[in-house]
Amino acid sequence: MARGMNHVYLIGALARDPELRYTPGGTAVFEATVAGEDHIVGNDGKERKLPWYHRVSILGKPAEWQAERNLKAGDAVMVEGSLEYSSWEAPEGGKRSMVRVKALRMEQLGSAPELVQDAGGGVRMARGLNEVVLIGNVTRDPELRYTPAGDAVLGLGLAVNESWQDRQGQRQEKTHWIDVTLWRDLAESMKDLRKGDPILVQGRLVNEAWTDRDGNKRNSTKVEATRVEALSRGAGASGSPAATPAAPRTQTAGSTARPQASSVARGTTTGTRSGGLDIDQGLDDFPPEEEDLPF
Repeated sequence: MARGMNHVYLIGALARDPELRYTPGGTAVFEATVAGEDHIVGNDGKERKLPWYHRVSILGKPAEWQAERNLKAGDAVMVEGSLEYSSWEAPEGGKRSMVRVKALRMEQLGSAPELVQDAGGGVRMARGLNEVVLIGNVTRDPELRYTPAGDAVLGLGLAVNESWQDRQGQRQEKTHWIDVTLWRDLAESMKDLRKGDPILVQGRLVNEAWTDRDGNKRNSTKVEATRVEALSRGAGASGSPAATPAAPRTQTAGSTARPQASSVARGTTTGTRSGGLDIDQGLDDFPPEEEDLPF
């Protein structure tokens, strides 16, 4: 499998006051919601403002240090981190999972941001940075589909590998399972990807919400790709994630997330993304804070 790469960069405002809590095992968890807007030019040439809200976590001693900085809602911050996949058994039965941002670094910006008030009593930065870069392996053969409006869409499952040494010097490994969405020309150009193919994905983090069969509201965090490059199958063996790309299957979206902007405007999305109204109606649509959630 390809040697994983997993980087997230956010610049936004704290939508509400951050919180410090402790797991039953005594691990400190600092949690904040970073919010901003992506300004996207749609196919009609008009600029649209797509809000985003992403939960960010810091664990252990760094969490306590971060809490001592007394950051408040409206403060502008820069976050450097990675996507963290977690799964657990839900109290009502069945397995649940989520993807959130694990922050390695959070710094307050020196300038006062331009803030936008949302309907839920929170704030977001009028402009911000929302960028994700991943290297992983495709988990299943993708299927190219088309929306009722004729937009091509390709959904990918991506397995991103992480390895590290624990305090005892033992090598540990974990796989993060990330969903990635490709639109239009980018989707059509990558339709021949197959299970196991190593790829590089650059894009933006988005939220999607839906209602399950039992009528419960669910949400998930995905990556909307703006650039995808197929890597050599030998990338994992060589240990170099920067292997020579396969040129015929390298494609960049013509404009950052343009398909999303146009789809939201037409109401043809398969789920409510961060550009929709659901998130804007409040800040309560995030996954629950499970006390037994593994970190």
